Amino acid sequence: MSPTSETAHGGRRLVIVESPAKAKTIKGYLGPGYVVEASVGHIRDLPSGAAEVPEKYTGEVRRLGVDVEHDFQPIYVVNADKKAQVKKLKDLLAESDELFLATDEDREGEAIAWHLQEVLKPKVPVHRMVFHEITKDAIQAAVANPRELNKRMVDAQETRRILDRLYGYEVSPVLWKKVMRGLSAGRVQSVATRLVVERERERIAFRSAEYWDLTGTFSTGRAGDPSDPSSLTARLAAVDGKRVAQGRDFGADGRLKSDSVLHLDEANARALAAALADTRFAVRSVESKPYRRSPYAPFRTTTLQQEASRKLGFGAKATMQVAQKLYENGFITYMRTDSTVLSDTAVAAARAQVTQLYGADYLPEKPRVYAGKVKNAQEAHEAIRPSGDRFRTPAETGLTGDQFKLYELIWKRTVASQMKDATGNSVTVKIGGTSADGRDAEFSASGKTITFHGFMKAYVEGADDPNAELDDRERRLPQVAEGDALAAEEITADGHATKPPARYTEATLVKELEEREIGRPSTYASIIGTILDRGYVFKKGTALVPSFLSFAVVNLLEKHFGRLVDYDFTAKMEDDLDRIARGEAQSVPWLKRFYFGEGEVSGGAADAGNGDGDHLGGLKELVTDLGAIDAREISSFPVGDGIVLRVGRYGAYVERGEREQEGYQKADVPEDLAPDELTVEYAEELLAKPSGDFELGTDPVSGHQIVAKAGRYGPYVTEILPEDTPKTGKNAVKPRTASLFKTMSLDTVTLEEALQLMSLPRVVGTDAEGVEITAQNGRYGPYLKKGTDSRSLTSEDQLFSITLEEALAIYAQPKQRGRAAAKPPLKELGTDPVSEKPVVVKDGRFGPYVTDGETNATLRTGDSVETITPERGYELLAEKRAKAPAKKTAKKAPAKKTAAKKTAAKKTTAAKKTAAKKTTAAKKTTTAKKTTTAKKAAAAKPE
Repeated sequence: MSPTSETAHGGRRLVIVESPAKAKTIKGYLGPGYVVEASVGHIRDLPSGAAEVPEKYTGEVRRLGVDVEHDFQPIYVVNADKKAQVKKLKDLLAESDELFLATDEDREGEAIAWHLQEVLKPKVPVHRMVFHEITKDAIQAAVANPRELNKRMVDAQETRRILDRLYGYEVSPVLWKKVMRGLSAGRVQSVATRLVVERERERIAFRSAEYWDLTGTFSTGRAGDPSDPSSLTARLAAVDGKRVAQGRDFGADGRLKSDSVLHLDEANARALAAALADTRFAVRSVESKPYRRSPYAPFRTTTLQQEASRKLGFGAKATMQVAQKLYENGFITYMRTDSTVLSDTAVAAARAQVTQLYGADYLPEKPRVYAGKVKNAQEAHEAIRPSGDRFRTPAETGLTGDQFKLYELIWKRTVASQMKDATGNSVTVKIGGTSADGRDAEFSASGKTITFHGFMKAYVEGADDPNAELDDRERRLPQVAEGDALAAEEITADGHATKPPARYTEATLVKELEEREIGRPSTYASIIGTILDRGYVFKKGTALVPSFLSFAVVNLLEKHFGRLVDYDFTAKMEDDLDRIARGEAQSVPWLKRFYFGEGEVSGGAADAGNGDGDHLGGLKELVTDLGAIDAREISSFPVGDGIVLRVGRYGAYVERGEREQEGYQKADVPEDLAPDELTVEYAEELLAKPSGDFELGTDPVSGHQIVAKAGRYGPYVTEILPEDTPKTGKNAVKPRTASLFKTMSLDTVTLEEALQLMSLPRVVGTDAEGVEITAQNGRYGPYLKKGTDSRSLTSEDQLFSITLEEALAIYAQPKQRGRAAAKPPLKELGTDPVSEKPVVVKDGRFGPYVTDGETNATLRTGDSVETITPERGYELLAEKRAKAPAKKTAKKAPAKKTAAKKTAAKKTTAAKKTAAKKTTAAKKTTTAKKTTTAKKAAAAKPE
């Protein structure tokens, strides 16, 4: 008897999904007798630090969270922020007769379901409920036809998790010791970073070549019309039978690849154009071929990310966030899929809409079938398509903003995939003539006409190259025949220069990773997000630019861990993980080979890497011998003329000469400088300017050196902590830092002023009830703070001069709501698809930022007010929300510790109690801030 049929006889069924939004939608389809609750993602994972590991474990187990000596047994702990939710699920389960685990139908979802079962320890029947769209029919069918947990999928996901933990926790400390604290390495993120760095190296090595050709406008001499133009434009193809060189004929060194082509310079091109001015031309050949273009396959995860980037300007992460909402609200099928397959129901729905919207002439006789092209694709999934057995048109959905745009893209692509081919003709016309000086010149023109647009009526794919012609672009040529005379209306000489290879965009990096079979398509958005967040890559427009820091990291990994960032080796690892998922390989023996080096991983992939033919042991052996790694050498890159770029603890800088010797020069490199822009000339300019670091002296109290620096958000002062100061984890120590006042400058600020700035916030005193008042310098300028009540100050100087009496007088005045002279926004971007509130760009103390009134996100390196798009703004806000701590009820959270700890001032117990009553609201804020601080610390952890 199925679970659905039993429901009619009473009983309570608990259905657990990942997200509250998904739970809300599904609950409406199941009705009474079912309780639908969310796990809110993973409920347990490997420990994030030794403090989370149970005390019975010691040694390496506490560091790694994995017992490598006992078959790589993972140590799982319930996430601290999920304990309350786990208790809630247990309480609901105690009142239920059956449990349905309805997490996503992929490896990650299967793993979440398994962890739920392991933690909840149900004593009632357990069913694995799977579906790939959230519609009433699909959900009810999933309840009626549950299956068992797929342990092979769970094992495969667990192996990936353990592998990534070992990689991250073993390699990242090497980066901390040899490059910079807080860095991370990852199985896929490091390879993705290497791809971006290698492309930049190609750009640095690139040498541009200049070449010229001719463009001619030729007339037939008759009146034209749209279907038969009177003239055509053709480009010079050959001179005296020798093909004229184009950009593709030059190598990256700026030289011709072959002598078989003619390289025209400006003088020769102009001379030839003049010699052809009075030439009689004729058509030498007309070659016509039938044109046919078949529709594109329905979307899978990566093609959706690429096309959303091209057409909508969405980043990979933003695309997946919008798609997640569409899926959870029942508009599209599951958005993490490698498959291009459509179900019979979906094919029928698409074909019905083709007939309805475009007519029977656009419907092929037989349904189109798209075979999966992705290796190791999870074919149980469908392609991404509109949900249901009848597709809603975009206008019928009621969607708005980015959700509407993405749904429309998916809908058009799906419908177009079941339409007829586009057909037409492509034509090539060759035109020739003899110049006044006897040279034979041949011009060529290509045209394309589409006689039946077929699927292009619904959808045309975008292009990564903004200058590329799209498939539906027509180029009509006059109807001419061989021997027809043509008159040259104009012949011009045109100069061109070869361009360096284009930097990756999110779309092209996703494409490259997929083509190399590195990582899984479902993880690409998070991988790109990680390398951006870690500072390995930043954006200039849509281009991904590697930082100088990433050059140092990749340099180290290539020279000392070559196998781990080898493209083929990484792809072969992915193959092995998929073999484990299919039950064709065992997890533990594979992990032993990878970690301890017993035998080969990936059937010969162990030979990939540094190419020196030496024995390559396992990961453990590779990270043990660090003596051969010269930290200075791997972080140094010659620029030219004796100038060297170095990556230091506080960023990149250029220097010339030896330190402490006469003539030594050093200058900081701007954070937003692309590596290929650091020429010898620009480095000379930097060295000619005053150094970005000004040593001010030593703090007499701490003994730390105080320096003034030029930062991305303006000049500031900071202290240099000792080398052995912990910078991550619970005991991390942050250097004191303070922005310079607007009246100060780097070359005039004194040590005394710097120490005074770093002493902020300053305790002004306490009010009659014992509540402390402090003077602080914040994002929007100087202000006073008393509990949760903040009041602006008129000048920065007041921070050190305002008295308690003056502060109390300010607080005695009614608080002004809003800003009396609020600055207008720098730019309006539109409505955020998540919060559905207007997004604007504003100018803040630390530079421009985007905000929807609830969430603020500072513009990153490479962003600017002039070039930022609405989609980029929404993406920044989405990333900021993703980093924000989950809202939770704080238990007896301590009130925020203010700068009072720095003073000798003490409060009485009675005063503390009074202040506590007035600052209860501040407690939740404190808890949230501590959570944010913890998350920032976690961001520096491996993986």
